[in-house]
Amino acid sequence: MVSAAHKRRAVRQVVEGGLCSVRSACRMLHLHRSSFRYEALRPTEWERRLHGRVEVLSFKHPRLGYKKLTRMLVGEGWRVGKKMVQRLRREMGLKVRPKRPRVRRRGRSSGPQPTRARGANHVWSWDFIHDRTDNGAKLKILSLVDEHTRECLALHAAREMNAGDVIAVLERVIAKRGAPSCIRSDNGPEFIAKELQAWLAGRQIQTLYIEPGSPWQNGFVESFHGRFRDECLDRELMLSVAEARVVIEDYRRHYNTERPHGGLGYLTPQQAREGLDPHQPINLQSTNPLTSSGPN
Repeated sequence: MVSAAHKRRAVRQVVEGGLCSVRSACRMLHLHRSSFRYEALRPTEWERRLHGRVEVLSFKHPRLGYKKLTRMLVGEGWRVGKKMVQRLRREMGLKVRPKRPRVRRRGRSSGPQPTRARGANHVWSWDFIHDRTDNGAKLKILSLVDEHTRECLALHAAREMNAGDVIAVLERVIAKRGAPSCIRSDNGPEFIAKELQAWLAGRQIQTLYIEPGSPWQNGFVESFHGRFRDECLDRELMLSVAEARVVIEDYRRHYNTERPHGGLGYLTPQQAREGLDPHQPINLQSTNPLTSSGPN
């Protein structure tokens, strides 16, 4: 849509070029002659002060539009409407810029990708799974899985967890089982924290970070989460964190020592680990639990 100011400028150029009269030019451009003769009034002192105030507020609050700025001006005592504020901002070329897409932080893998577990304690996977206690409070559960034996090494439940809590859980498992060669995770803030990366580097544990939005690259722990939710979280009513820790630890023991696993030839993870020869790993039937056929 062409504004009246642009039409006035076009009529003036046509007339000054001697192509036709003002009447004919206005008729062809659909501009009333009174609009062509209109001369804008010079801004008053009040308008100049309002103009300056709108500019100051716009730069101070760049994420606010003309409606919110109008409310602020009215609160300061200015007698203005939103249309006037919108017009002034347009004249100054001011507008709310679209939000910039957030750059997602990513961890830097120190081990080669993809890395397939060649034996027990070679590659561990970990991730968080979320649930709620009976009172509606959130429950955050850290799961740690050995990709070769499918054994669940840890299930730690809490309301909140940071990198320090993750390190504490990992220290307890390593003290009992030894350290892995690699550990695979997504790019969650707890897993890419500098504190955790420095701790892993100090123990020569390589990190394997999956691509953002690609949970299938961490298929072993995702597969475990599906069974954990179906067989435990969706079936148990937990009233507190303390009760949740007892119930979850009971499931972890059941999963490792009693539950047969299809990917291990229907052995339990503990049986698979105890039957491993350090120099001759067992031949697993399923290389990826998300692509295996049939129930486990």
